[in-house]
Amino acid sequence: MFYHLLYPLHTSFSSFNIFRYITVRSIGGAVTAFLVVVILGPMFIRALQRFQIGQVVRDDGPETHLAKQGVPTMGGVLILSAITCSTLLWARLDNPLVWLLLFVTLFFGMIGGIDDLKKVRKKTTKGLSARGKLILQVAGASVVGLFVLLHPAFDGHLSVPFFKNIRPDLGWFYIVFAVLVIVGSSNAVNLTDGLDGLATGPTVISGAVYLIFSYLAGHVVLADYLQITFVPGAGELAIFCGAMVGACLGFLWFNAYPAQVFMGDVGSLALGGALGAVAIIIKQEILLAIVGGIFVMEALSVILQVGYFKMTNGRRIFLMAPFHHHFEKKGWHEPKVVVRFWIVSVILGLVAIATLKLR
Repeated sequence: MFYHLLYPLHTSFSSFNIFRYITVRSIGGAVTAFLVVVILGPMFIRALQRFQIGQVVRDDGPETHLAKQGVPTMGGVLILSAITCSTLLWARLDNPLVWLLLFVTLFFGMIGGIDDLKKVRKKTTKGLSARGKLILQVAGASVVGLFVLLHPAFDGHLSVPFFKNIRPDLGWFYIVFAVLVIVGSSNAVNLTDGLDGLATGPTVISGAVYLIFSYLAGHVVLADYLQITFVPGAGELAIFCGAMVGACLGFLWFNAYPAQVFMGDVGSLALGGALGAVAIIIKQEILLAIVGGIFVMEALSVILQVGYFKMTNGRRIFLMAPFHHHFEKKGWHEPKVVVRFWIVSVILGLVAIATLKLR
């Protein structure tokens, strides 16, 4: 909105020329989203308490988590509101990629919101059925896959990190691949959201990395120099990523240990879906497995645990899954688990950025 309202004034006032630059608008988006969450956070938390929208803790979880019972949840509504408002203020509204990304994010947020409300109303950890949730997620993710494959500026090729000349063409199977990436990312972030600030930190780091890649993918000269896929208009997604980073940093202000509020499925499913969608749109799909390595490990820990449990009639690989609970069971305090996972996420983010030159 600012671009459309203020940039045209640069012919009379040269200072308004700054609204032309994606870098400036990305920073503006991040700061705006951060301030929205920090300023509105206390009032939003009080509203959640007043309406008794509190966390329901699983009975078979770590005993230390029983104290989290009743802590306000569905804080993801505030995160999504900040991301949406900030993106609409700072991004170019004539860019279809921006609207596609907002659609996917809010659609996955809606799925998580329905799931959260069912849990809160029934006072149980069971919300939407797994099948119902998966059907809705596949439907939302399919929109992105179809858009990318049918839009003339895109194709079904994959970008493989570390290899500049390997770009396999998946053809129509790319839609299935896109669904797997987006749905997998959404559920992986959801599984990671089990400790105070655990999902928020890696989301900030992943969002920051994809901010850089979005900017580069949308810049024809830099994309050609770095030999990454040029995607017309992708630079505007950097503003969305900046808003996501800012909103999550603002939320971390209240979500850090001991958490005053949880994001709930409305936040985790939406943020994971957004990361997956950005990865698909800017053609850096496989890179998500690196930059979001924490999310991948959390999801794999559940898959391995369940599979091994069924194959061996009750034996376990981990003391408890998802992965972060394993370390809690080993005696690590919650803040130590969270900070060490953040450290790993930072390292993985740096490795992801290094793929730009290590080819």
